[in-house]
Order: sequence, then structure tokens, then C-alpha cells
Amino acid sequence: MVEIFNNIREVHRFMKPCEELADHIEFFSESAPPGSLIGAPESVKMFPSWTPTFWINLGTSYQLAVGDRNYLIKSTDDILVLRDTSVEKLKRPTDHIFTVKFHPGGLEAVLGISQVSLIGQVINLNAILPPAFLQKIKQLLCFEERLTLMQDFLLSRFKNRSKDHYLQFVNDCIDGYDEAGMQLNTSEMAERMFVTSKTINRYFNKVVGTSPKNYFTIMRARTALTAYVAQKGNFIPYDFGYYDMSHFYKDVVKFTGQKLIQNLT
Repeated sequence: MVEIFNNIREVHRFMKPCEELADHIEFFSESAPPGSLIGAPESVKMFPSWTPTFWINLGTSYQLAVGDRNYLIKSTDDILVLRDTSVEKLKRPTDHIFTVKFHPGGLEAVLGISQVSLIGQVINLNAILPPAFLQKIKQLLCFEERLTLMQDFLLSRFKNRSKDHYLQFVNDCIDGYDEAGMQLNTSEMAERMFVTSKTINRYFNKVVGTSPKNYFTIMRARTALTAYVAQKGNFIPYDFGYYDMSHFYKDVVKFTGQKLIQNLT
């Protein structure tokens, strides 16, 4: 199963966060309980998004490929990955994972942890969250109970944090890029924000861990490819800042490493 090309929601439950956390957390999710899916895909491949993600293991061990490195995640292991590169999880019938996916910079906004320090790593979640709290999450009986406990914990930490100028600036840029139909380059965004290109690059590298050009390219490709897969016949590349379909196709290959024909025929 390949993210965007296939419907990953078939093997997961999803829930949006409360309004107070919505600017910083994209969703909570949980894979289907062990043995509940017949003929489930052997793997799930996810593309770069620069979105810090908690993976709390409720099942058995599993294999994880992050970029060109392979990891064995034991049944007792809970991890944090930045999603700065491709991530592929090899699935087993006994898999069961609870997930919290943050927006870029969201981990820092809520818990005060810069995602820049996570680049290229798989972090043991015990270094981020209290081990006793993680064990309590695992002992709960259902997704709704885990979601409530995790959200209450994150809310308690978030309410005690002050707003960060750099993070707010980057969030405003991301919102502005979307509102402008994903048409702006770095220089145009800098002008819109009344700063220099050097400043906007410095802010993005400080908060997200990559340049605005690279992040916006990923954001546009993910959004456009999602729209294309959903309604191919109504897809217009200009709506996403592409010059033509050829420009879009090239970006898909750059972003996913695959051609559309490999997945949509």
C-alpha cells in the first residue's frame, strides 16, 4: 500500500484533535486490531512530509525502513519519527499502533521540542514522554480512551507554553502559500511577509528543518497528487501552481520516486 496512491484509511481509524490543538496536530489514528483485516497489504509506504509522528506500539515487533536504513521495532518500543524522508512499514497480522501526527513545528509548539534535532533519526519515545504515561496508554481498552488520555496530556503541556515568534511566522507562511493557490516562490513569499529571502530561509530551517522551497514543493506535490487520485478527470494542474501536466508528472516522480502509471493503471 502506497500513501496517497492507495487509501491508507482502509487499515486505520482517524480522529481530528480538539480545536485548541488543531493548529499543531493533524490527527490521532490507530491501526485496525490484530486479525481484523483479511488480505491486508504487506506494507505501507509514506512519503516525506516533515511532520513529527508518535508511533506507540500496541502489538508485536515490526520492521521499519526510514530512508535507506532499516529498523526492528520491538513490541516494547515506542518511537518518534520526523517523516523528513520516506518511511515504509512492513505489516504483520499482529500489528497494532496508536499514532499522533503533528503539523510542521507542532511538536515544538506543544512540547517545546525542536523537530530539527530529529532529522534522520528514529527516537525512542521514552525520551520524549513519561514511560509510566506510555504504559497507561497501552493498557487502555480502546482507541477513544487512548485518544482522550493523550489529548488531555498534550493540552496540559500546551497550555503552559508561550507562543514562539519563529513558529508563528512559519505557520503564517504555510497558510499564505495555501491561500495563494501554491503559486508563490520563496522571494514572493518573503515579500508578502515583509522580510528578506535570507530571513525566510533561516526561519524555516530553524522551525521545520528544511528550506521553504523544499517544504513548499513537498506540500504542493502531496496536495496535488491527493486531488489527482481522488478526481483524475477534474484535475487541473494550474490550480496547484503547475505550468502543465508535464510539470506535475515530474514533481510526482521527484516526490514519490514513482510514475503515476505504476499506481493508477
